[in-house]
Amino acid sequence: MCGIVGYKGRFEAAPILLEGLKRLEYRGYDSAGLAVWHEGRIKVQRKKGKVDELREALCLEELKGSMGIAHTRWATHGLPSDENAHPHMAFGICVVHNGIIENYLDIKTGLRRAGHEFLSDTDSEVIPHLIARMMMEGRDLLQAVMSALRMLEGSYAVAIICEGQDLIVGARKDSPLVCSLKAGEFFIASDVPAILDKTRDFIFLEDGDVVLFDGKELRIFDLSGHRVDRRVQTVDWTASMAEKGGFKHFMLKEIFEEPRALTETMMGRVREERAEIELENLDIELPDRVFLVACGTSFHAGLIGKHIFESLLRVPVEVDLASEFRYRDPIIGQNDLLVLISQSGETADTIAALREGRVRGARTLSICNVLGSTLSRESEYVVYTHAGPEIGVASTKAFVSQVLTILMLALHLGRKEGMIGEDAMRAYIRELKRLPHLVKDVLDRATEIEEMSQRYAKYRHFLYLGRGINYPTALEGALKLKEISYIHAEGYAAGEMKHGPIALIDEEVPALFVSPSDKTYRKTISNIEEVHARKGTVVLLTDEEAHEMRGRARDVIVVPKTIYELQPITTVVPLQLFAYYIANSLGLDVDQPRNLAKSVTVE
Repeated sequence: MCGIVGYKGRFEAAPILLEGLKRLEYRGYDSAGLAVWHEGRIKVQRKKGKVDELREALCLEELKGSMGIAHTRWATHGLPSDENAHPHMAFGICVVHNGIIENYLDIKTGLRRAGHEFLSDTDSEVIPHLIARMMMEGRDLLQAVMSALRMLEGSYAVAIICEGQDLIVGARKDSPLVCSLKAGEFFIASDVPAILDKTRDFIFLEDGDVVLFDGKELRIFDLSGHRVDRRVQTVDWTASMAEKGGFKHFMLKEIFEEPRALTETMMGRVREERAEIELENLDIELPDRVFLVACGTSFHAGLIGKHIFESLLRVPVEVDLASEFRYRDPIIGQNDLLVLISQSGETADTIAALREGRVRGARTLSICNVLGSTLSRESEYVVYTHAGPEIGVASTKAFVSQVLTILMLALHLGRKEGMIGEDAMRAYIRELKRLPHLVKDVLDRATEIEEMSQRYAKYRHFLYLGRGINYPTALEGALKLKEISYIHAEGYAAGEMKHGPIALIDEEVPALFVSPSDKTYRKTISNIEEVHARKGTVVLLTDEEAHEMRGRARDVIVVPKTIYELQPITTVVPLQLFAYYIANSLGLDVDQPRNLAKSVTVE
């Protein structure tokens, strides 16, 4: 989510670092900072806001030095502020960090007992303190870094410099980090675009790698201190391609980022050993009723949430479009929980619904992706999705993270209220941990979905049909196709098809059924038969290889099996890909579809 740039070479570091940060702005961020090493001393400058604001605040004449590290931060722990911006420094150790340290509170508590003082609210600040502690015990910098990293739980990509030592260290685990050595100049970055103007030859570090450059030699070790070899790879990307990770569009890149987004949304929250879902700063009791309010894709996440909350918590749930909520004079009060869902946290209709709920005395909780957004600031409680910046207008990874967050919220409340036992919670957690791998399995079949999509780009109308928790998935699949391909698509409850939409069925209106092997399976079979009997074209999305209607379908997409509550995540991914590949084959602007905006800030 954040951006890292590091440099050691012959030229002034500060201008190179600033340019690298500018090249990473597409990732999204709320603060920026850099540190420059000169004659054994480190100067740090950091600022809330954009890179240009940091540049204006700097006096480059005072930031002399040919080695340094820099960072753009997208806040997770601690609000956007100068104090929470990176780099973080302690006892001469200076660090920039991407990722989430799950056990930072335990580490911070131990370090405080040893006399360490902390200046920020971040999880990242424990890293320089921990490295410094290891050095106080007699380790050299490299040994101290390795020892500290072995103590961290979670994900990290780090770049490290130290006062008095003319070298730079980097390491990664579950967060990307690349480096390059060219003509005596060393570069390290979280992503290729940051340094693509300097080199096209990269070493893509692997999990557990620690890289060190001392001005003479680049060495890579594992966390046990053994040397490892990593080959240099040459990339042939344009700057635009590099920002998109080699993908043609941000939307496709973000679909392929979904396993990572799901992992980071769970990180630090899913505690199998305790059979708990821990949600930060959430001291809330089970309400009399839950209201889920949102717009667009987030509304579909809310419809899925209704199934999850009512099934697990046995509380009545109402789902409202935010644009309609105020105008129906809702009956909501102090014993109710109003949950607002928004990727940006700036959706005008959703903010208006929040304010209406507060006036009526309801407790408010927002689920959003942007720390410091209006929705998160004005809600009584907030749970962040940690999906990372989403550039494409059509939401993909934010949606799956919202559904996952809703389930985690329900599990958290259910366990707290004694409605979900320890064994049942562990079973849920085991399935949650499988989820990123299941989504990756779907993505591994993207080529098959792309080939299949070419057969449907000529159609101008689609029906998406599903029952139960699969009905909102059908709505979301239809919305994606409408948004980016401009093909008319209608999501409908499969059981309701006979009450009207069946009149549309013919060979020119394909019907895509979301039909996993759940409690709605047999009923959906009847609906598929109805379409087939009218010579309709059936596309089948299922988790059952031997689905009884396989012979009735023109095309079949099979996804891995999972529990009922997580089916919408595994089944929506192929629908996202299907819509993308159709729109791309039509030559449309996938990332910026006509008439749409990423954040709708007007009512």
